[in-house]
Amino acid sequence: MDGAQAIDAGLRDAALAYCEAVYFARAEVFEGLCHDKFQMTLVENGETTFWDKASYLERVRGRDPFPAPAQYEILSIDQAGNEMGRVHLTVDVPPLRYEDHLGFVHVDGAWKLLTKVFRTVAHLDEGE
Repeated sequence: MDGAQAIDAGLRDAALAYCEAVYFARAEVFEGLCHDKFQMTLVENGETTFWDKASYLERVRGRDPFPAPAQYEILSIDQAGNEMGRVHLTVDVPPLRYEDHLGFVHVDGAWKLLTKVFRTVAHLDEGE
C-alpha cells in the first residue's frame, strides 16, 4: 500500500458486498462483482482446486442462503494506487468458516474481483 493512501470506499464496499453475497447465496451480485477472468482457488490438505467465474456462480446458485445476520469479518484491506487492492477476510458458509484472500482490480470505474484464494479455517459445528 502507498504510505498514507486511504482505502477507497468503493473497495471496502466491494468487500462488504462480497461477504453478504457469499453468506446469502446471491449469485446475481457476483455476476457484476466478478471480473470476466475471475479465478477461484481452494487450498486444502496440500491440494489446490480451481474454478472460473461460471463454475463459481453455479456453486453459489446451488445452495440456500443462511439466516441473518451474515457472519463475516474483514481482517485487512490493502490498496496499491488506484489500480488494485487485496482484502483478507473470514466468512461463514455453515458448517464451515473460510479464510479468503481476495484480489481486486479497478477497471471501468469499478472494483472487480479477479482472484479468490481460500481455505477452511473452522468447522462451526465442532466449535471455533
